[in-house]
Amino acid sequence: MSATRHFLTLLDFSPQELQQLIQRGIEMKREHRAGKDQRAFPGTSLAMIFSKSSTRTRVSFEAGIAHLGGQAMFLSPQDTQLGRGEPIEDSARVISSMVDIVVIRTFGHDIAQRFAANSKVPVINALTDDYHPCQLLADMQTYVEHRGSIAGKSVCWVGDGNNMCQSYINAARQFDFELRIACPPGFEPKAELLEANSDRVHIEHDPMVAARGCDLLVTDVWASMGQEEEQLERAKQFKPYQINSALMGEAAGDALYMHCLPAHRGEEISAQLMDAPDTVIWDEAENRLHAQKALMETLLLANRA
Repeated sequence: MSATRHFLTLLDFSPQELQQLIQRGIEMKREHRAGKDQRAFPGTSLAMIFSKSSTRTRVSFEAGIAHLGGQAMFLSPQDTQLGRGEPIEDSARVISSMVDIVVIRTFGHDIAQRFAANSKVPVINALTDDYHPCQLLADMQTYVEHRGSIAGKSVCWVGDGNNMCQSYINAARQFDFELRIACPPGFEPKAELLEANSDRVHIEHDPMVAARGCDLLVTDVWASMGQEEEQLERAKQFKPYQINSALMGEAAGDALYMHCLPAHRGEEISAQLMDAPDTVIWDEAENRLHAQKALMETLLLANRA
């Protein structure tokens, strides 16, 4: 039996596999809207281990596994032995002996890695402090649906060099685009990531310069989960880093803008753009469902082989 496949970062799949995932997500979206029965995995159990709060991630995975014919169980630290100090390794061995696939949303990326290393079934990273690869699948699917291939395009990240930004660095490598990161000094992503991808990723502290001619602008909240106490101080430093009509005016004429949500309207993105009739942000949110169904299908089939 081959080694169990996991999806902890975009680098766990080859560029070709990622392209196939995106196309399958688009196909599954079309099938779902046409009312096609997608229950190819009856009796499948999905364990959702969440140490952080969630809306889109929880709903999309629970709905997604139901569409595939399976069922989800939501496990929070308050309800399990994980919250009482059971080693990650022990929990992984036990939980993976009873379910078919695991989704984990936690703090340190090493927690997801340790869980996967001791799991008999596929583990999906549904967000850690370092990466959020499932959101990138949805973002890439959204771009492909609206504009075609993103290969060779220019993308501008506006805001904090957080887990989303770091996943965009991996995406630049895997989907073959240029990434410009517009962030305040001191809020850059990890230096080793920048160095490893210096051929296509650049820091530009002036957002107006960074956005010039870009095909896609992306942002996220200024203070991520666990950083709420820094919100006021960050608001001062990040004030110039807002996606608004002025910044979009610097981008390419057909540029898209995205936000992984939840958004703080009037901070990292203007309310005007959030409510614009041609925004793709709501498509982007819905695509979490379809991209993750394609991902779960791929991992479940691989684990049967």
